[in-house]
Amino acid sequence: MSFQREELRSHYCGRRAFLAALGLAVTGISASTETERPFPADPSAVRFVDSLPPYVPDKKVSGAISLWGHGSFKHDFLGKLLHAWTEGFKRHQPEVLFENRMYGTASAIGALFTGAGNLAILGEEINPAAAAAFQRAKRYPPTGIQIATGSLDVNYFDYAHMIFVHASNPIRQLTVAQLEAVFGTEHKRGPHNIRTWDQLGLSGEWAGRRIQPYSWKIDEDFALFFRAAVLGGSHRWNVDVKEFVHITRPDGSVYEHAAQILDTLAHDRFGIAVSSVRCANPQVKPLALASQDRGPYYPATQANLISQKYPLTRIIPAFIDRVPGEPIDPKLREFLRYILGREGQRALLTDSGYLPLGVDALRAQREKLV
Repeated sequence: MSFQREELRSHYCGRRAFLAALGLAVTGISASTETERPFPADPSAVRFVDSLPPYVPDKKVSGAISLWGHGSFKHDFLGKLLHAWTEGFKRHQPEVLFENRMYGTASAIGALFTGAGNLAILGEEINPAAAAAFQRAKRYPPTGIQIATGSLDVNYFDYAHMIFVHASNPIRQLTVAQLEAVFGTEHKRGPHNIRTWDQLGLSGEWAGRRIQPYSWKIDEDFALFFRAAVLGGSHRWNVDVKEFVHITRPDGSVYEHAAQILDTLAHDRFGIAVSSVRCANPQVKPLALASQDRGPYYPATQANLISQKYPLTRIIPAFIDRVPGEPIDPKLREFLRYILGREGQRALLTDSGYLPLGVDALRAQREKLV
């Protein structure tokens, strides 16, 4: 099976009909690209990006930018996006040269503090171990700039972590504190752990029934984000959590952990799971989430990810080596300004699976470049 065909099967989790059953629009499948979006970009996202100010150079710059980050020798996940960014930028700044060393997020921060590269573009939030290694080597932290929002549903583009219960479960929403009390043990956000459904306000047949949590493997990158965003950085998970990893079938296709989780939840009325809408089925339903105890509650939608209202929104960062108190390397500053402008954010929609940043995030990131 070719890479594109295998990725396409994994990309959709074999669940087009199930996604339709959730009321989510599904476009036609094409094997032309591994970054095809199961759901098209929201028209409001396109209008928003087109309303952004275009990049206008502050100054002419020159030199080489060595890019390290999300990708591998085998799979160039960001190839189209980087081509759009670098070629678009060179129309404004023709004296800047680019070197592509996108060999993986794991190597990017190391390349930054050793001087092998000067711009790290990660495929997920920075790993705490990588941040600590930079700090040890340089005696100050790396400077991070948000450049994109993770996708709702696209594999390899930081799809949103969503919380699911069985379709028969009457619960519709949860707070992050409640999630921490269910999946964790230290109840950092509340007074006690939650282990039964009546503790979440359910009665009748649900009273006294133990909650069964499902998750990806708790020491892998997927769970690192959940640990930081929900468990407050705690390593102590609920001992009842059942973990899943990818399984390679005899025919070479991949049975994703996200699909396994929701297939299992479909047969457990008293379960709760963290997974992806890409792999949803008619027997499960996603919950709206709130950062604060009294709400408001937000479902995972493209608009709520872009605005960062959804509590488990994934953010894609770039990192540079900036000595505290010193100006940013001019060529890096100009390139990052381009990425945060109209052309750079539009390329996220046309040449990747990512979403643009929202207006508040863009303003905050531009301020970091001053």
